[in-house]
Order: sequence, then structure tokens, then C-alpha cells
Amino acid sequence: MSHSILRNKGTLLLGDDKVSVIRAARIIQNGGLVAFPTETVYGLGAAATDAQAVKRIFKAKGRPSDNPLIVHIADIEQLNAVVKTISTRAFMLAEHFWPGPLSLILPRADKIPAVVSAGLPTVAVRMPDHQVALDLIRAAKVPIAAPSANRSGRPSPTSFRHVLEDLAGRIDAVIRSDTCPIGLESTVLDLTGPRPVILRPGGVSREELEAVLNCRVPILGLNKVSGIPHSPGMKYRHYSPQAPLVLIAGPAKRRLLLIESIVESYRRQGLSVGLLNSAIQEYMPLKAGPEMLAAHLYDSLRQMDHRDVDLILAEETEIQGLGLAVMNRLRKAATRILKV
Repeated sequence: MSHSILRNKGTLLLGDDKVSVIRAARIIQNGGLVAFPTETVYGLGAAATDAQAVKRIFKAKGRPSDNPLIVHIADIEQLNAVVKTISTRAFMLAEHFWPGPLSLILPRADKIPAVVSAGLPTVAVRMPDHQVALDLIRAAKVPIAAPSANRSGRPSPTSFRHVLEDLAGRIDAVIRSDTCPIGLESTVLDLTGPRPVILRPGGVSREELEAVLNCRVPILGLNKVSGIPHSPGMKYRHYSPQAPLVLIAGPAKRRLLLIESIVESYRRQGLSVGLLNSAIQEYMPLKAGPEMLAAHLYDSLRQMDHRDVDLILAEETEIQGLGLAVMNRLRKAATRILKV
């Protein structure tokens, strides 16, 4: 893509070429905010060592200050600037999964201000598997703190257009690039306790982690969290479209019957229903697997907003592999869960 420069409500739209990425890196170095693509979702980045710049992230997103961020690095050497100690287990996981959608929670280094981690002595860190993201971090010469580049509570962005819908005029720049292939955020794994614990399911599955660690990896019950969350996505409602989203759980045939009944009832009233499930497809191929559901989930929710639907119906999916992360996001987005 060429490095021609456009603006949207004052926000720079940059290409993903070398010249544009260098310009974006300079914005980061000068305390600015840049939205950039990763393999998971678009991130909203600021220099992780600059407390004032990081505070701008929270303000731009309308994000609660007790919701910690993830620090992104471009090579393993940068890890020493982000964390105090690196365990053998952390090195093993980094070697196996980085670059990739796995965030590790480790003791926070003094160079990383407390605002990044909501005052906690720990920090989440990962190395993204996206060339543009890696080029940006290297050009900025500093680790980049970055949550998803959306208004807090909205579906996460998987294209630069999603970013502009939420944040145009509120951030300094957006790098225009390809869509984010995984479509869901990273897995967050806490390594600060006696055993690894998944705080947020994501792009690396529980099964993959257990195969490498050779042990059972529990998943923290998200509905039982109180106080300061140790990971993004643990405490607040997230990923929510404008219309109410009802998640339907139970045997497939019963789910389908209930969906058909609700759709017919709404249409008789002149109301519209958006369908986001595996039995009746609008945006996804028939019998779409978890990978397809994940890749299109947030874009589909935003399309529902554009259509101004009155209700969104979603079905539960399998909770193995990436399906666990899909279900986590649907449960967080749901207004109500019906079991049939």
C-alpha cells in the first residue's frame, strides 16, 4: 500500500509501507496513540514506558482505569525491559508460541509504569504474529502497550474501518492493513502463581497449552471475579453490539426450534432479527467451525449494528479449542442466555 496520507476527523490514515510505519513509530515515540493490526484484533498502542501516553489510551477508549493493558514486544530481548524475572516455564512458552496470540502474566519491571497494569505488580506481555505490528514496535524502539482499538464495551475491531467507527478524532493515527486473521484476542495465561492459570481464553487453546506444559491448566471462572482484574476482559461487559444479544444453549434441534419461533414472532411484529449461529447462517458458511466463527464474530456483530436489527440470536458452540474463546466472547456480549 502506498504511503499517501489521509485524515478522518483529524486522525491520520497511514499505509502499511515502511515510510508510513516509521511515521507511526514517531507518533508513538512522541506520546501519541496509533491503532495497528495484529493477528488477533486491531490494537491501540502507546509507548509502554510513558505513563501519560498510556493514560491517553484509557481516555480515548472510555476504558476503566482498573482494566489492565497488554504490552507488545518485537523480540525476546525486549522482555527484559517489561518483566522483572523470566521463569523457565515462561521461556518455554515464549519459544513455542511467540510470535503468536498468547499473553503471559509475569512480574512487572520498574520501567513499566503502574498505570499499564492497573496498579498491579504484574504485567501481561506478548509478541504479536503480524509483520506490521512487529515493524512498528521495532521502529518505535520501545514496547507498546495496546488494548483493542475500540470504544470500551463495543465489539473489538478486526479492520481499520472498525477502528474509525469508534475512535476517529480520538486518536492520532490508524495503520490501514489487512484484516486480522484470528479475529479474537490473545489467550492470557497467569504464570505468577504456583500453577499456570488461563485468565482469558483466546487464540491459543487450552489443549495446546497443556500439551506444551504437560499439566492440566485451569481456567479462572470469569463470573466470579471481583476487585481489580488481573487481565483484560475479566470484569466488565465486553464485545457488545447495540441490539440485545440472546445466546441460546442446549441440544441443536431444540435450539433451532426456538430460533425459528422467535424469528417468526419478531417478524410478525415488523421487527428484525439478526442470526449469528451455526444452524441458520447469514454471514458464515453452513456448519462453520470455531475458526470461522472466531474470524467473523466481531465483524458480524458490527454488521448487525449497521442493519439496525432489533434482536440478535446466537447459538452456543463447542467449547474445545478456539470454540472456548468464541463462547467466552458470546457470553460476555450476551444480554441473556436461554437454555432449552
